[in-house]
Amino acid sequence: MNIIEAPLSELKEMLDNGDISAVEIVRAFRENYERDEREELPLNGYIEFFDDAEKAAQKSDQVRESGDPGILEGLPIAVKDNILISGHEVTCGSAILEGFKAPYSSTVVERLRAEGMIFLGRTNMDEFAMGSTCEYSVYGPSRNPYERNHVTGGSSGGSACVVSAAQAPVALGSETGGSVRLPASFCGIYGLKPTYGSLSRYGLVAFGSSLDQIGILGRVPDDIALVLSVAGGYDPNDSTSANVDFSGIYPLKRMKLKGKRVAIPVEISEEGVDEEIRGKIKVFSDWLTGMGVTVEKISLPVLKLSVAIYYIIAPAEASSNLSRFDGIKYGFRDTTGETLEDLYVRTRTRGFGEEVKRRIFIGNYVLSSGYYDEYYKKAMEVRRLLKGRISELFTKYDFILSPTSPVLPFRIGEKVDDPLSLYLTDICTTFANLASIPALSVPLGLSKKGLPIGLQIAGNMFEEEKLLRVAKLWHEESNF
Repeated sequence: MNIIEAPLSELKEMLDNGDISAVEIVRAFRENYERDEREELPLNGYIEFFDDAEKAAQKSDQVRESGDPGILEGLPIAVKDNILISGHEVTCGSAILEGFKAPYSSTVVERLRAEGMIFLGRTNMDEFAMGSTCEYSVYGPSRNPYERNHVTGGSSGGSACVVSAAQAPVALGSETGGSVRLPASFCGIYGLKPTYGSLSRYGLVAFGSSLDQIGILGRVPDDIALVLSVAGGYDPNDSTSANVDFSGIYPLKRMKLKGKRVAIPVEISEEGVDEEIRGKIKVFSDWLTGMGVTVEKISLPVLKLSVAIYYIIAPAEASSNLSRFDGIKYGFRDTTGETLEDLYVRTRTRGFGEEVKRRIFIGNYVLSSGYYDEYYKKAMEVRRLLKGRISELFTKYDFILSPTSPVLPFRIGEKVDDPLSLYLTDICTTFANLASIPALSVPLGLSKKGLPIGLQIAGNMFEEEKLLRVAKLWHEESNF
């Protein structure tokens, strides 16, 4: 089998059987990446392919020869540029962190490294994870492997791109309002947003702290399960992490769907959703029905407010979190002014991009005196209402089904000057972040123009395994 086309789980089996070496695996992915770099329009999924990846692979092969390999010994992964890897640069796709090297590694990275995983490189992203297309990056946009003039989705567009283009078997991304699931959908792969707390946020550069999560992207559900089985669980460095054990979820067991109940909220599945996407959702819905599942359309009116409250809460938290980037402690510094205030203003003006500035302004506004109660406090009250309604829904249904995106991947630059239109691409995904529940984007096939279409399936808190098992059934029976 071609190395770069093999799922992570198959590469693991080949390594365990001695059929291949970690060095061969890393070289294969590097060569594929370098071939693409010579293209007229390179994908630009990686910001940096690590020079030390092959050296790490050599050490992994030596460990395997010693007879004491880790669970993930010699297996490679790509990492989004806002997740810290000690000794490597982490810039969040922003000029303000130019040249900054991580002084420590995130908990997720440390857990994967402890079991022998190799980090191939850091992937492109919307600046500070603010965007839905991976166009808001100081390194330029990532390109969709299915159509290079189209967006990858964001903000984890680089991670989705390298997995889809076989430049990595799996990748880490991050989520605040759909930033793993949307690019997974646009690039035709699987993308998991875990329950808030399932994966430690320690070492993830903060955007919106009550919404941020690390997510996993892969070409098959078992690969996501394998990474989650090692990386998930409680972390004393993160007070929001949950005491949950994922160690037994890999390999995914076959699931019986008969008797399950699925809800399709009309608020995010009908009006404004592309006709081809609705058609693919119908195909999946019919497949579920054929497996003995009860599928019902429901109305959950509070979902109509999810984008509105998200774009109050997330910018509010971002304005607070990004105040630390001031040119004093780390990263870019503009010293052309005469006063300390000049340094702050000039550094942040030159260091931050337009979308980041826009969200900081919004956040400062909704938190300001006289507007806090009217906007932020009210948004938090509606969020609690949303979480309650979602919780009630899971007393009757096992899963929530919807499109991942209401639209197909669009051309690069098509919507960059229309931020409101871009914000609405998150209309199907933000509720899962606001409600802290897990959700998975599942590839359904291609449109008539050959562009990927994804479906979102959400479950109750800490039911990641159930989502992945449903996806595995679909993966085994579909032709995509």
